[in-house]
Amino acid sequence: MSEEVIKENAIQMEDEDAKYLPKNPWISVMPTLLAVFIYVIDGTIANVALPHMAGSFSATRDESMWILTSYLIASGIVIPSVGFFSKFFGRKNFYIISILLFTIASMLCGMAQNLGQMVVFRILQGAGGGGIVPISQAIMMESFPKEKRGTAMAVFGMGIILAPIIGPVLGGWITDNWSWPWIFYINVPFGCIAAALCQKLLYNPPYSHRQKGVKMDGLGFLFLAIWLLTLQVFFDKGNNADWFNAPWICWVFGVSCVAAICFFVSQIVRKDTLIDLSVFKDKNFVIGTFIQVVMQAVLYASLAILPQFLQSMMGYTAFLSGYSMMPRGLGSLTAMVICAFIADKVDKRLMVCVGLCLLGTAGLSFGFLNLQISSINIMIPNYIMGMGMGLSMIPIINLSLETLTNQQMTNASGIQNLLKNIGGAIGTSLVATMLTRFAQMHQYMMVGNLSELNQAFVDRVSSITAMLSQYTHVSVANHMAQYLQYGTLVKQSTLWAFMDAFRIFGLLCFMLIPLLFLFRKPKLDK
Repeated sequence: MSEEVIKENAIQMEDEDAKYLPKNPWISVMPTLLAVFIYVIDGTIANVALPHMAGSFSATRDESMWILTSYLIASGIVIPSVGFFSKFFGRKNFYIISILLFTIASMLCGMAQNLGQMVVFRILQGAGGGGIVPISQAIMMESFPKEKRGTAMAVFGMGIILAPIIGPVLGGWITDNWSWPWIFYINVPFGCIAAALCQKLLYNPPYSHRQKGVKMDGLGFLFLAIWLLTLQVFFDKGNNADWFNAPWICWVFGVSCVAAICFFVSQIVRKDTLIDLSVFKDKNFVIGTFIQVVMQAVLYASLAILPQFLQSMMGYTAFLSGYSMMPRGLGSLTAMVICAFIADKVDKRLMVCVGLCLLGTAGLSFGFLNLQISSINIMIPNYIMGMGMGLSMIPIINLSLETLTNQQMTNASGIQNLLKNIGGAIGTSLVATMLTRFAQMHQYMMVGNLSELNQAFVDRVSSITAMLSQYTHVSVANHMAQYLQYGTLVKQSTLWAFMDAFRIFGLLCFMLIPLLFLFRKPKLDK
C-alpha cells in the first residue's frame, strides 16, 4: 500500500471519528475526572492508616501489607481485561459498573471486622477500580479533537498526579481526627455522584457500544492472574526473605516468569485475546510507555521513601510527613496550568525534557540532605519534583498515544496502565531493598571507626561516660556511651542509604532524556 493511500485512509478515519465528538467535551468528561480522582487517591490514602487497621484486626505488620497488595493485584488483573469487558458490556456500561463496584467495595472495606474480610473487600475494590483509569484516559483522548488533546490530558493528569500526593495527607488527617473506616466511607457519596453523571453525560461513540459474539480469553486471564499474583508476592515478601537466598522465593519468581511468558505467547498465537499486542508495533507507544513505567517507579518509590525518612529520621508524625508532600502537589498544579496553555503550541518532547530535568534536579537535591535541615529544605525540592512530574507525565502520555487510532485507545491505555502499575510495584519494592542493603554497606564501612585507635571516638566516649557516671557505675556508663555512639553510627548509615536512593532516582530521570530523540517529531497545529 502506497504512502498516499495510507495518508488518505488516516484522514478518512479522522473525519469519521470527528462526527461523534461531543459538542461540549468538558461537560462530558467531568464525571470521568471525578471517578479517576477517587480511584487514584485510594491507592495511597490507606498507607498512613495501615498501623491503625493492623491494630484493629490484631494483625502483624507483614499480614497487614496484604491490605495494600490485594488492591494492586486485583486492579492489575482487570486492567488488561478492559478491552474485552468494554466490548462485552459496552464501554459506558462497563465503566459505570466499575465505579459502582468500587463504591460498594469501599463501603464494605469500612465495615470489615477482620483481616480476611478486609482483603476480600479490597480485592473487590481493586477489581472495580481497575477499569476506571484506562477507560477514562481513552475517553479523554477521544472526546477532544486532535489539536485540543494536549490541554485535555493536562487536566486529566491533575487527578493522576495530585491524588497520590493528597492521599497520605487526607488519610492521616481522617485517621487522627475520625477513625480509619472513614478513609473508605468518604468514597461512597463521590462514587454515587460519578456513576449518576456518567449515565447522563458520558461520551459514547458507536464503536464503543456492546458487541455481539465476543468471547472471553479464559486461558489468557488465568495466566495473567497467576503472573501478577506471584509477582506481587515476590515483590512484597522478597526483601524480608532475603530475595533469592530463600528457595521458596526462587520458586515463586520462576512461576511468575513462566506464567508471564505463557500469557504473552497466548496473546500472540490465539484469537479473541484479552489484549491486542499489535500496538507495540508503534514506536512512539513503546518508547512512551517505557518512560512512563520508569517515571511511575520513581513516583511511587519517592512517595514511600520520603515520609519514611521524615518519620524515622526526623521524628515527624504520620500527618506531618504526609503534609510535607503538599508542595509537590502545588508544583504539579503549577505544571498543569503551564501545560494547559502551551501543550498544543510547544513540541511535547521539549516539555518532557524540561520535566525530566526538574525531576532529576529534585532527586539530587534530596540526595544531599542531612539531619540538621529545616522544613524549607524539604519543601523546595518537593515543589520542583511536582513541577517536573506535571510537565513530563502529561505530554508523554499524549506522545505515546497520539499516533494510534481512536479504536486502539482503550486497548493501548489498558496495556500502558498495566505496565505502569507493575513499574510502581517494582519501584516500591526496590527502594525498600536499596535502603536495607545500602544501610548495611555504609555501616560495614563506618564501623571500623568505632575503635580505640580513633581519637575522636575515644574523646566522645570519655565525655559521655563522665556525664553518665554521675547516675550509675562507671563501667555501665562506659557501656552506655559506646552504645550511644553505635546508635549514632547506625542512624548515619541509614541517612546515607536514603541519600543514595534519592540520588539514584535523580540519575534515572536524566538517563531517560536521550530516549526522547527516538520519538517521531509531532506536527504542531497552526
